[in-house]
Amino acid sequence: MEHAIRKRIEQMFSRDRRMAQIALLLLWITLAYVYFAITSQTTDSSVRIALTIGVGAVLVFNSASILAMIRHYKEDKDHIYGLDIRHLDENRARKAELARRDDEVLSPAVK
Repeated sequence: MEHAIRKRIEQMFSRDRRMAQIALLLLWITLAYVYFAITSQTTDSSVRIALTIGVGAVLVFNSASILAMIRHYKEDKDHIYGLDIRHLDENRARKAELARRDDEVLSPAVK
């Protein structure tokens, strides 16, 4: 694969991986805040147990799914991002062609 395409694929993958990691971190921070805010307000142990199980399940399953998504993107990034790049380039070329046509139509003819 062409070096420029490979570089673009790596940049897109790195950006997506970073955004997934940030989303996961924000999830952990949000759930930790909610967990400690609620458990500090309740004295009922059954509520604390239910909250602990719920928060734990959400964190485990969401963390696993995001990590699996990152792993899948890494394994198949040539196909995933190659297709995106091809469509982005085609769209960019189409817009440039339309802009060029509009400029030709709108510009006065010079004789």
